Amino acid sequence: MPKKVISGILFVLPAITLAYATLPEQPNSVSTDQSWLQFLLEKANKGDPNDQYYLGLMYDNGEDVPQDYNEAFKWYTKAAEQGFLKAQYNLGVMYHKGEGTTQDDKEAVKWFTKAAEQDQKDAQAHLGEMYTNGKGVPKNYEEALKWFTKAAEQGQKDAQYNLGERYHKGQGTTQDDKEAAKWLTKAAEQGDAQAQHNLGLMYARGEGIPQDYNEAVKWYTKAAKQGEAFSQCNLGLIYLNGKGVPQDYNKALNWFTKAAKQGEASSQCSLGAMYYNGEGVPQDYNEALNWFTKAAEQDDAGAQSNLGILYYKGQGVTKDYVEAYKWAFIASMNGWDVTGLKHELFVEMTPAQIDEGQKRAKEFISKKEKEKANDSGSPGLK
Repeated sequence: MPKKVISGILFVLPAITLAYATLPEQPNSVSTDQSWLQFLLEKANKGDPNDQYYLGLMYDNGEDVPQDYNEAFKWYTKAAEQGFLKAQYNLGVMYHKGEGTTQDDKEAVKWFTKAAEQDQKDAQAHLGEMYTNGKGVPKNYEEALKWFTKAAEQGQKDAQYNLGERYHKGQGTTQDDKEAAKWLTKAAEQGDAQAQHNLGLMYARGEGIPQDYNEAVKWYTKAAKQGEAFSQCNLGLIYLNGKGVPQDYNKALNWFTKAAKQGEASSQCSLGAMYYNGEGVPQDYNEALNWFTKAAEQDDAGAQSNLGILYYKGQGVTKDYVEAYKWAFIASMNGWDVTGLKHELFVEMTPAQIDEGQKRAKEFISKKEKEKANDSGSPGLK
């Protein structure tokens, strides 16, 4: 049965995180009847930006005080307006997330820029992301590249990852897989799972670096152990097909199962195929049906074709030509060759059954189109 492969490099922008710091030691001058919070409040109210920042951090994280984003926002603002670097960055985060204030990407960009211009690497990295996605500023890959480079050169792993993406896609610069591999390696060596996955893909394909399946397996495995579903899927495919490693159905089954349980559709399809064929596991049409259905519902064309076959043959399910035609029709609309299956169904079905199959297929396709339209309106950053 057909198994799906991952066809493209996955690039995901990381979530924005706050800058953290350790609260200073309580000074000896503080009397025993005066609380640490009161001491900070007194200094902060006198305009000390350092203590204003720490108060913001305490309220932000709920450390020694109830978590209160409004209070955090207030104190970050006071410190940021005095030029306190970490407060400027954290204030940008709060505006971007809408925590303690109305969500406002323009204000987020304003404060990220102030911090970035003082060489705050996290602010530079996230400013690059804002320019990449056109959040709060017009989309500008050249500006994104500039800020990603500044942060990446300071060792900021998210920026290294995204700089690799820019070079791979040729966005804001000339396409250069050698540079892409260089920056992905730096991020991967710092433990970034997406960078490890993409580096594995580049080794598997010989893009920007010599093709090396051992290196591909090495980086896929690092990412897969962090739960990266696409690396788990690709490891499954490598062990299933013996690509650069000895064929091992048990390892293939293990990795496909891990990814499939995370909802990764290609792995669900491949896992279904292993149960259907009895590869590394006793043949089980019911389990095949289960996993093909999960993948087909996610619009995986190979799984849709396979599901059509199960309904046509009555394997793991009651024979149903209308459902078989429905899934064959959907698979064909998604570019899968189901000529043979459709021909066999035409021989067995009445015109009324074919019409019903097409009706069900069109309802499914319409539902998926609506879901995709809704997804396209979601923000690019978390």
